[in-house]
Amino acid sequence: MGISRLNHAVLYVRDAERHGRFYGDVLGFTEVGRLRLGPGKVGVFLRAPGSTNDHDIAFFGLGEGLSASTAGREQVGLYHLAWEVPTLGELAQHRDRLAEAGALRGASDHGTTKALYAEDPDGLEFEISWIVPRELVEAGDEPTIAPLDLEADIARYGADTPGHPTVAQP
Repeated sequence: MGISRLNHAVLYVRDAERHGRFYGDVLGFTEVGRLRLGPGKVGVFLRAPGSTNDHDIAFFGLGEGLSASTAGREQVGLYHLAWEVPTLGELAQHRDRLAEAGALRGASDHGTTKALYAEDPDGLEFEISWIVPRELVEAGDEPTIAPLDLEADIARYGADTPGHPTVAQP
C-alpha cells in the first residue's frame, strides 16, 4: 500500500494559457491537453521534459479579477513545487532562462541539493534543483541554506554529472 511519488499538481491561476506559455517557453514543458471549465475558463495540462507522466502539472484558469495568493503570509497553503534537473549544467541553463524571463528570485545551496527559486506569472513560487549524488556527499554537506555558487559547484562536481535519482528505476 505504498505511495511511490507525486504524480502531478493542479494549480488555480488567473490565466491558464499564460501559465502554459510560460512553462513551455521558459521551462520546456509540453502542452498535452486542455479542458473547458466553463465560459471563458480553461484548464491546460503540461508534461515536463523527460517525464513519462500523462501530465505533471495542470493550470485551471479562473479569471484576471482574482487577487494574488497570500499563502504563507496571511493564510496556510502551498509554498512551492520543486522540479528536478539531471545535471548542474542544466541547472545553469535554467538559471539563465529564468533570469532572462525576469522570473528568477533566488538561489540556495542546501548542502545535498542546489536550488533555484522562481515565480510564475501569478507570483507562485517554484524550485528547480539538482540533487548531489549520494556517493559525492561529504561530511559538512548536511542540509543548510547558504548562497549558491553554481560555478564553484560545477567545478567541484562537473557540469554533466548525473544527480542522485529520486525516482525508483524499474
